Amino acid sequence: MGQPQFPNPKFANQDLIKNGALINGEWINDAKEYFDVTNPASGEVIATLPELSLSQVDYSIEMAHDAFKSYKNTLPRQRAVWLRNLYNLMIENEEDLAKIITWENGKTLAEARGEIKYAASYFQWFAEEAPRIYGNTIQTSTPTNRVFTIRQPVGVCGIICPWNFPSAMIARKAAAALAAGCTVVIKPDSSTPLSALALGTLIEKAGFAKGVVNIILSHKNTPELGNRLCESSKVKKVSFTGSTRVGKILMKQSATTLKKLSLELGGNAPVIVFEDADLEQAAEQVIASKFRSLGQTCVCINRVYVHSNIIRDFTKLLSSKVSKFKIGYGFDENATLGCLINENAVKKVEAHKKDAIDKGAKVVVPGGLLPELGPNFYAPVILSHVTQDALVAKEETFGPLCPIFSFDTMEEVVGYANDTEFGLAAYVFSKNVDTIYTISEALETGMVSCNTGIFSDAAMPFGGVKESGFGREGSLHGIEDYTVLKAITIGGLPPRL
Repeated sequence: MGQPQFPNPKFANQDLIKNGALINGEWINDAKEYFDVTNPASGEVIATLPELSLSQVDYSIEMAHDAFKSYKNTLPRQRAVWLRNLYNLMIENEEDLAKIITWENGKTLAEARGEIKYAASYFQWFAEEAPRIYGNTIQTSTPTNRVFTIRQPVGVCGIICPWNFPSAMIARKAAAALAAGCTVVIKPDSSTPLSALALGTLIEKAGFAKGVVNIILSHKNTPELGNRLCESSKVKKVSFTGSTRVGKILMKQSATTLKKLSLELGGNAPVIVFEDADLEQAAEQVIASKFRSLGQTCVCINRVYVHSNIIRDFTKLLSSKVSKFKIGYGFDENATLGCLINENAVKKVEAHKKDAIDKGAKVVVPGGLLPELGPNFYAPVILSHVTQDALVAKEETFGPLCPIFSFDTMEEVVGYANDTEFGLAAYVFSKNVDTIYTISEALETGMVSCNTGIFSDAAMPFGGVKESGFGREGSLHGIEDYTVLKAITIGGLPPRL
């Protein structure tokens, strides 16, 4: 049997496909070195992009700094118009933008379409939030003084994004920054930069001035570029989504200028399925979370805790549903799941699977490599009766391995769920509102999702606690991280009449 064919997608708007960085309104393809972007399904090179030098990164920061001087004074209503324009452009180009994601990321086209809608929703949401940045008046102890506060844009923001949601992660950060009046320098992951560049094309068409949004590119020099953003005195904030290890490095580097930070880092999300849960609903929703993008999201369920009285029935139900999955090329409309991002992702799933089995876990669905499709295709694995000393209990797999643990009491399972340095998201399934509320308060996570596996929304504050980071994205709170609070006192006023 020969290797499958992976035809390249056709785009209605060819202008979305760019081969250079965006700095001050100019597309830059001048570099001493270049790096390749590959289709993870086939390994085929789909683009060759410039490896920017540090001097070019400095130039992008300088241009963003210059643009900020005027952009910060634009009317919030005008910024709202530009953001709404960008939302409309994303919806108009939804199919092409989704194809770009599938092409460079490997997720199915259906999932990519969902990501574009989700990404666009942030520009829509923050278009509505831009005119709603408020201050307060404060009563003081001095009768001749008046105090009030205003929120002002923090300045140039460095935005460093991962590969798993190449459009949505940029949108979630940039939308809030632009709404607040900040300018941005965006560094997409070198595995998936084409989505960022396509977004840059639409940002220009939406009406934003030159230098307001800059997109820099790098593969080999990424650590040096990140350090530049962190240590530059002209960059006032860095927002990063990625691993906890890298987040700690960026935090140390940012200490040189006491820079404002938002960090959305690693997760190890537990789901707790209580004895009274609706098993059909719980199984459907666990699948929706666990296998979204083949398990390659920061809020994917990583640990499944099921009450011992129902673990057999739940496992049987879950496995019957997973057996119906169709793994395939992302552009195959019949495929329910695509491929993993690279060889390292495959190796991590394999390592966690082997470790859990070696420590006593039972194999329910063996899953595993699908070499007949390609090197990065991997069928979902389900293991039951996994032990708490397994690696998957402590580390984020970021792949299609579903480990099921058994528990008996509420106190026991809360201890298991909280026994990790991470605290991003958690899930609870129960028909008892007392159980839901008690568990939600006890879980050490920034977000708790009850009786649903998909909760991300522009209207809710997204972020974690512990070593999953700090800061919130989306919601009415999301814009605050891109502002500074200033208190203004007016003294010497006449006594109140």
